Amino acid sequence: MSALLYGLDLGGTAVFAVSGALVASRKEMDPVGFGLLATVTGIGGGTLRDVLLNRPPAWIAAPEYILLCLLVAALLFFIAPHIQRRYPVLLWADAAGLALFAVLGTEIARAAGVGPVVAVMMGMMTATFGGLIRDVISNEIPLILRKEIYVTAAALGALMYWLLQSLGCAPVWAGLAGFAAGFGLRALGLLLGWSLPAYHSRPGRDYPLE
Repeated sequence: MSALLYGLDLGGTAVFAVSGALVASRKEMDPVGFGLLATVTGIGGGTLRDVLLNRPPAWIAAPEYILLCLLVAALLFFIAPHIQRRYPVLLWADAAGLALFAVLGTEIARAAGVGPVVAVMMGMMTATFGGLIRDVISNEIPLILRKEIYVTAAALGALMYWLLQSLGCAPVWAGLAGFAAGFGLRALGLLLGWSLPAYHSRPGRDYPLE
């Protein structure tokens, strides 16, 4: 992993760790709970991606990922009570991590030699599964299952990055465009209340047994 990707990966891990620690604060957990939620949120999606790509998770060779998550958890344990509106901060931190990890996950999968469909799927997985694990552990309805623009934003960011890379765009500009697309769509969903149409069931019918 290049120095730039390594720095961005650490940054995304920190942002997602913040969102995990903020959920722990809303649930009034102890320091162990803060550390657990910050860590699984920060590295969960990337770990699953690496396992599926048959490569060792980054935090095994670089334990600073774990230490960073624990540091974030420790800081938020003391800082979170002074944040008056924690849920909006949680949503925006999650949105930033979502967009960044969508791009990073796609690049790591692309460098591993997989095709475009799998690369975009890996970007989506990297961006969303850490938050999914966080929400399941904290007994929340996962954001990925709510009527919100969430996975769609990750998919757009990942697809934008892959398309621009395939057209020969410089990785930095492709990454910035992918991040802007993913974060922008998620931001519009948060600000304007956008959501995908939900299924509405019709009234049940009584059918004769014969």
